[in-house]
Amino acid sequence: MKTSTFTRIAAGALAASMAALVPGGALRAMEQGPSQPAAQVAKAAKAPLLAVARAGQRLVAVGDYGIVLLSDDQGRSWRQARSVQTRSMLTGVWFVNGSLGWAVGHGGVVLRSGDGGETWELQHRAAPDLALLSVWFANERQGIAVGSFGRAIETRDGGKSWKEIELGHGDDRDRHLNQIFPGAGGALFVTAEAGTVFRSTDAGKSWKTLKPAYKGSFWNGLMLRDGALLIVGMRGNAFRSEDNGDTWQPVATGTTQALSGVTQLADGRVVLVGMSGAVLLSKDGGRSFESRERADRLNLTSVADAGQGKVVLLGPSGVLSDDIAR
Repeated sequence: MKTSTFTRIAAGALAASMAALVPGGALRAMEQGPSQPAAQVAKAAKAPLLAVARAGQRLVAVGDYGIVLLSDDQGRSWRQARSVQTRSMLTGVWFVNGSLGWAVGHGGVVLRSGDGGETWELQHRAAPDLALLSVWFANERQGIAVGSFGRAIETRDGGKSWKEIELGHGDDRDRHLNQIFPGAGGALFVTAEAGTVFRSTDAGKSWKTLKPAYKGSFWNGLMLRDGALLIVGMRGNAFRSEDNGDTWQPVATGTTQALSGVTQLADGRVVLVGMSGAVLLSKDGGRSFESRERADRLNLTSVADAGQGKVVLLGPSGVLSDDIAR
């Protein structure tokens, strides 16, 4: 099946990476499958990873072959989850509190954890040809997962049942839906391909198509603590909105690398990461950025605050760290 460009970039070297992780190099025994459990692997922190979320004080990262990693010390050390009931690539994760969370991935899989990410049950399988790319829950009952070809599913009973919902119409109907995130006043946003952003102001019941002044894909987005929105995408493009998405202003990032991850640190600074080791830092609430590329030039998919001026970086090469205290 066709998948988004970002998913292909992130997954590009996964098979080669996994060969070094499985004891004995037995990659052939690690064939992917929605119903096969994730294997326990050596050097799990070097597994290809795509997304990270907080479960209370714990960091939970997800990636290929159903691998889930946990860190209880701000990313200094990691261990693999005890049990994950899929071997599909996991692409999104969300926790509503320190215990309850969901993860989604290829093969339309939806996983649920009730113990802070220690174990994961396969709760739903939307469709074998569907790549679910992101998931969000408002509370213990209401959640939405979005993915390839405009496909989105919603639950109102904690994931016991799911139904398909439609975000776009006409040409926007089958846009890849890359990331769902909350905005101010209960609004929801979904970043998508072809310069498209979807917004709901009624808890996902209806959606409006927004068109910032860029025609390439938007990979990720975040509501900052001052209520402003920041979305990032291809060729270093970033846009900021101070009116909950009604208007968008382009932000100079200083890079042409695709930007895939965004977080805001406890001190208010904003960090973006992307392809070829791009790490960007803003000290003015995402209005401008200082850009650099790591010497290793490794692709980066996601970022999390590790405290004391450091961040945890995730990508096809696993977990990395970066000191941005300057």
